[in-house]
Amino acid sequence: MLPILPVSGPYHHGDLRAAALQLGMERLENQEQPDLGLRALARDLGVSATALYRHFPNKDALLDALALEGLNRLGGNQAEAAAKAGGGRDGFGEVGVTYVKWAVEHPALLRLIYNRVGQVDLAADDPTAMGEAFYQLRAGIAATMPDDMPKDQRAAAALHAWSLVHGLAMLILDGQVAYDPEMVRKVVLMKDFGDC
Repeated sequence: MLPILPVSGPYHHGDLRAAALQLGMERLENQEQPDLGLRALARDLGVSATALYRHFPNKDALLDALALEGLNRLGGNQAEAAAKAGGGRDGFGEVGVTYVKWAVEHPALLRLIYNRVGQVDLAADDPTAMGEAFYQLRAGIAATMPDDMPKDQRAAAALHAWSLVHGLAMLILDGQVAYDPEMVRKVVLMKDFGDC
């Protein structure tokens, strides 16, 4: 994961790429919809656009890097929640609850992530190439499903889990459902619903 660098004035030395990502993440925190530009970012870092273009050849490269950083931050939060719950089924439940909570706290970043991430292969052998959040999804499925479950069934289980939390998060972000952490927990963990 990239280090968090303070951005309190013009950029003078160090890791320009990391500084640009940090400032981009800070900007996304204050937006409902993602809207960033390389020239504005360069200006606010106190560098020429040319200097920033060495790290990000175009706006798409910047947005892709921010999306991957977002997936890694989400996944880091999910890993902490899973570990705190003791792993296994309980940990995987917390991965889902954390997804929805994180989405509500970072709406522009979540929208950026899913505008940038292309088609996802949940049966892929290397989920780390898709960011830490996808790794947590795959790890949760591995921890809760039988070892001999076929790969396509694991992928279906992962898609089911992801669809549940992403759909719930989007319903909340788009205003169709009020954010109620207790209800989110009930829906994600299927508690107090009997044997649905």
